[in-house]
Amino acid sequence: MTMIHIGNIIKEIFDQQGLSASSFAKQLCCDRTNVYSIFKRESIDTALLEKISTILNHDFFQYYSNDLKNEIK
Repeated sequence: MTMIHIGNIIKEIFDQQGLSASSFAKQLCCDRTNVYSIFKRESIDTALLEKISTILNHDFFQYYSNDLKNEIK
């Protein structure tokens, strides 16, 4: 199974959308420093990932699904 660094993927999509850390933090109901913490995470709680997916309008679960599909083949 491939190791997915979800924080890096979230940061990549976040950067593409040109959001500020402050506005992203406000939507997540957290402090701006927590946003940078999220970018460093190799794993993440599914409820938080769902919220991030909604805010960034991107399905971050697909990376896990695709990885799992490749492992099952």
